[in-house]
Amino acid sequence: MVNHNRNHEHGNDAIELVRFLAGMLVGLLIGGLTGAVVMLLAAPQSGKKTRAKIHRQSHKLRTQTAKTVDNAVASARDTARQVTHDVSDKVEELKRGG
Repeated sequence: MVNHNRNHEHGNDAIELVRFLAGMLVGLLIGGLTGAVVMLLAAPQSGKKTRAKIHRQSHKLRTQTAKTVDNAVASARDTARQVTHDVSDKVEELKRGG
């Protein structure tokens, strides 16, 4: 039973790590978007050009952020599946007396 608990703890650690990394990535992207908007607003251009540039950049960054979040979610799912599979294998091994 102790080994099962250790595997469960390991699975939680892996999932928490993926969540932490995904959060960091999203935070970096949001920070980058904020920095880009501030930079564009401070640029010496006409208001119309600046607004058009902000629109283009925000669309590009929104698309990149969506892709990054989708990849992070897929990675978290893959990690969760692997941990579940590993724990199931260990449970079966323990049931067989191993």
